[in-house]
Amino acid sequence: MVLVELTSLDLSDLPMEAFRAHLRLGTGFADDAIQDEVLEGYIRAALAAIETRLGKVLLSREYRWELTAWADRSRQALPVAPISAVTGVTVLDRAGAGAVVDPELYALERDAHRPVLAAIGAGLPAIASGGSAEITFEAGFGSSWGDVPPDLRQAVFLLAAHYYENRRDTSGSSGLMPFGVMMLLEPHRNIRTLGARA
Repeated sequence: MVLVELTSLDLSDLPMEAFRAHLRLGTGFADDAIQDEVLEGYIRAALAAIETRLGKVLLSREYRWELTAWADRSRQALPVAPISAVTGVTVLDRAGAGAVVDPELYALERDAHRPVLAAIGAGLPAIASGGSAEITFEAGFGSSWGDVPPDLRQAVFLLAAHYYENRRDTSGSSGLMPFGVMMLLEPHRNIRTLGARA
């Protein structure tokens, strides 16, 4: 299974000014923007770390997920959350020739932790031996920073600030996620229970 990010975040999508304010960096100087490239790197690193830990996409992007078999022909759990729309499903044969699946044959079941592609009718189309399926979808809390839940926004800033403040630490101790960040992430963790299907 391969998850590919089809669209990436532009600099204009990132909360640069809010992060500068969080760090309480000085303003009004001729070289205000001198650290922007460094700050951008730490925001992107914090976003990536938090999204990976939670299995959630904070700012909206489009993805393609490739898989070689359905977990269940009636429903397939999707790899990240939240998902706002499934934009296409294609089944490919061993040679890579694809057939687009009619959108009337599936539906998105939205869920904060485990969104599902659900079959309408007999089941999701069969994937031939050596073939695969590609699902394209839009995931994320929203396209603007204000759409992200406040505790996750704070977690990103705290982690990015931690990276920034410990950028010269070569011992590796700064690689650990701070306790305060972990506590902010806790309510958003995907807890799997015994017998869960997705």
